[in-house]
Amino acid sequence: MAEKRPFLNFKAIKDRSPLLTVLDRYGVALKRVNNTQFKAKCPLPTHTSKDSDTFSVNVEKNVWYCHSDSCRQNGHRAGGNVIDFVALMDNASSYDAAAKLSDWFSVFTTPASTEPHSARTVREPSAVSLPSEEINHPLAFELKGIAYCDYLKGRGVSEETAKDFGIGLFPGKGSMAGRVVIPIRNEAGQLVAYAGRSLNGEEPKYRLPAGFHKAHVLYNLHSVGEQVDCVICVEGFFDTMSVYQAGFPNVVGLMGRTVTEEQAELLKRFPKVVLMLDGDAPGREAQDAATLALSKTHWVYSAKVPEGKQPDGLSPVEIQNLLNGALA
Repeated sequence: MAEKRPFLNFKAIKDRSPLLTVLDRYGVALKRVNNTQFKAKCPLPTHTSKDSDTFSVNVEKNVWYCHSDSCRQNGHRAGGNVIDFVALMDNASSYDAAAKLSDWFSVFTTPASTEPHSARTVREPSAVSLPSEEINHPLAFELKGIAYCDYLKGRGVSEETAKDFGIGLFPGKGSMAGRVVIPIRNEAGQLVAYAGRSLNGEEPKYRLPAGFHKAHVLYNLHSVGEQVDCVICVEGFFDTMSVYQAGFPNVVGLMGRTVTEEQAELLKRFPKVVLMLDGDAPGREAQDAATLALSKTHWVYSAKVPEGKQPDGLSPVEIQNLLNGALA
């Protein structure tokens, strides 16, 4: 009797496997046509013609298609979803292709028929819906004695910027003592938490209060004007400050590299979004995934940070050139 294979939720795997990221893993060099369409030389092993740029991608629908007659599946021109692509590239079954994607993107699901209702929906931890009484209540206090320090100067944060963001060394007592504290405000400008950055290698590098849910907040969103139609998204606190100092006050920090469902909702007021995530492999993958998710509701622009760099490691001129180039 054949061994029973583990259950795979094909829909969840398709929904959570960004086609752009998968194409990049296979070395496909894409050319942008518009905000949702890309083209490339067909990478499929079934492609035999010398036609150029017959392979097209729609990131809004997360599908691909080859316009060449040399690429055929069951008598029809090749095309389909992300699982179909991997299956063709690897000459594998749809199940094996889905299993590979499940492993790549950590999409682990169980059959709905054998799990209780609470276990059926698989979501990223940061995107879990919370009861309203658990979501980042405004603080009833503010830390006193916060002062500009050599650490901030060494990271290129000017005294004026530190004052604008309310950050500085906290000399008092408690869990934030001896750390650079960073006030975090919700979209209404209410103080909901402090992040504490260690100065001497102490772990954790960033300390956040228990019960604070960063997935529900975009750092610095409260200071972005209501009439602004374009917002720049970066990963961290100091990335945000560096872009701000370069002359772009319309910048927000994800406090991570993933755009959560709640953050995407907060971004809805902006027609245009510029993604400027870190220039490492996780940052590139996150940028592709965020592009796919946000392109359904926004014009999305990509400012590619140089390999191995972060926005807070770039000069103001480098940041200006990247952002102006992306928007151009």
